[in-house]
Amino acid sequence: MISVHHLTKQYGSNAVLRGIDLQIGAGEFVVILGQSGAGKSTLLRCMNRLVQADGGELTIAGVDAIGCSDTRALRQQVAMIFQHHNVVPRLSVLKNVLTGRLGSVSTLASVLQLFRREDVDLAMQCLQRVELAHKAQQRTDSLSGGQMQRVGIARALAQRPKVILADEPVASLDPKTARLVLQYLRDATRELGITVVCNLHQVDYAREFGDRIVGLAHGRMVYDGIASDMTDADLQRIYPGQEPEPAPSRSIGPMRVHYANE
Repeated sequence: MISVHHLTKQYGSNAVLRGIDLQIGAGEFVVILGQSGAGKSTLLRCMNRLVQADGGELTIAGVDAIGCSDTRALRQQVAMIFQHHNVVPRLSVLKNVLTGRLGSVSTLASVLQLFRREDVDLAMQCLQRVELAHKAQQRTDSLSGGQMQRVGIARALAQRPKVILADEPVASLDPKTARLVLQYLRDATRELGITVVCNLHQVDYAREFGDRIVGLAHGRMVYDGIASDMTDADLQRIYPGQEPEPAPSRSIGPMRVHYANE
């Protein structure tokens, strides 16, 4: 699903990615760990062409993410969830989710916000997955931070992507809400077979929700393995000279989310 070979990116004299080699299969939930400046966000942004890699090879769902001239074709396959929600506050929850369908409608329809009945039905199904269908007609700025991030997940799912990239999606959330958001993301993508690459700082969350953990340090990959196999020595390579950030002390343990229609 995702194939990365000797990927490089440099800003001036600062080499941010120094030859990343990585293979991610369909349906995997991969967490990327690393201290600030390790290259985590740059790697994700290279995957959806928000940043252009300098060299190497990067293929996602059969699309060449470096040499592809049609960025829209790539982004139809790849959805992004950001740290700070990136919702449109004045729009309704439903219309925010429907923006995930803009890549599949004509330019005129997107400008006029004209959506097919099947797009609206799909958006409502995605809201049901994150238990926000009852908020569909509310303005999005009336929601809590955690609810806004769930809108972001629903919007990503509405895109019907093969890959979801999540860049620190719970960094600004309290522990209970953070686990809830990650649970929604993992459950929905497992049920739909979507590949997820998720940047996190919290090691406990990575172990709890990730199928695999990839560790970056100084732009190089220093760990790639099953989450439960990661040792303290591995963490020392990922966080050289620094203690990794644990999950907050108010953690409440694993949660099982029950959807409204179950």
